[in-house]
Amino acid sequence: MRRHSRIRTGWAAGAVLALTLVTGCEGLEADGDTPASGGGAEAPAAGRAASPLDNPDGTDPGLAPVTGDGPRTEARKLIDGLTTKGRGPKTGYDRDEFGYAWMDTADGVPLARNGCDTRNDLLKRDGQKVRFRSGSDCVVIAMTLDDPYTGTSIEWRKQKASEVQIDHVVPLSYSWQMGSSRWPESKREQLANDPLNLLPVEGRANSAKSDSGPASWLPPSRTIRCAYAVRFAQVAAKYELAVTKADKATMAEQCGG
Repeated sequence: MRRHSRIRTGWAAGAVLALTLVTGCEGLEADGDTPASGGGAEAPAAGRAASPLDNPDGTDPGLAPVTGDGPRTEARKLIDGLTTKGRGPKTGYDRDEFGYAWMDTADGVPLARNGCDTRNDLLKRDGQKVRFRSGSDCVVIAMTLDDPYTGTSIEWRKQKASEVQIDHVVPLSYSWQMGSSRWPESKREQLANDPLNLLPVEGRANSAKSDSGPASWLPPSRTIRCAYAVRFAQVAAKYELAVTKADKATMAEQCGG
């Protein structure tokens, strides 16, 4: 998706995987793989990924598959409730219309104004074996990420070439074309920094997604596709965003509809 604040780099074979730099994040060169303050203990692991149906505010880590007849019926009901319309033009879209990345001052969303920027909040939420910059309980410099989109485990060190990006599940450009262009900026800032709409994922998968809706792109891991559709629907419902008919049909299909 179009984000001026993201630096996209390619796969480096055999290299340790790392996180994308974004606007508002501190430079990597000064950050060694040092332990967090307080005896060098690692931060607690994020734990198992949560089903989106059990995580309606997005504060629990990851994205677990939606399985079983009952949960999948609940998922289809959520998707069925979405409104549809055609995708409008991208005229006037700019990442700056959603505030600077990754602001800690977007009111009305979880984790805001906690002294840690949104990006690092998400790494702490989803990462396991998280390690912080020395003297900080915010700046993540190393972690293990179980990537929901590809089903792979990524060992990340901040100094290395980037292979993790923060995905807006409902892309900001998509939202602009579906009506957020008419919102007040404060609401757009909420969408851009709401943990419900944000997942740390493998960089190549996120780059392939770009600003696509579900009809054009789904996660490579088939087991997660219903959960992805649910999360997309949760965000759209929360922000009263319409989706295209093709996207709604694709989302329902992933959950057995």
